Amino acid sequence: MKVMVLVKATPDSEAGVMPTEEILTAMGHFNEELVKAGVMQAGEGLHPSSKGVRVQFSGSDRTVTDGPFTETKELVAGFWIWQVTSIEERSPGLSAAPFKTVKSKFVPFLPMTTLAKPLPLNSKHRKTASGPK
Repeated sequence: MKVMVLVKATPDSEAGVMPTEEILTAMGHFNEELVKAGVMQAGEGLHPSSKGVRVQFSGSDRTVTDGPFTETKELVAGFWIWQVTSIEERSPGLSAAPFKTVKSKFVPFLPMTTLAKPLPLNSKHRKTASGPK
């Protein structure tokens, strides 16, 4: 099962305060262990929301709002993508993370096969970066 681990933003992360060298080093070791165990597939830290935008979709209308965003509880400071055998497997792995006061959320991926039947590779309906093929 593939899950995304969302690391919630904090007032410090939103202010652009970087973790200490000690925490960054510990996080590097933690990530190395996850990779060696075949758990971690990807992971990144994110810039504060002041460097981002929100896009609201409403029919054919798009509204773009520049950051920063005031609701820190809704923001993400980073993520991992983990491959685990079950959602319950997450706890032991994350308990070793070098965080002190960070909240995280685990969200399973929805396999593409459950969303729609994939188009054949030679389909005239398949889109490319330059438009329909």
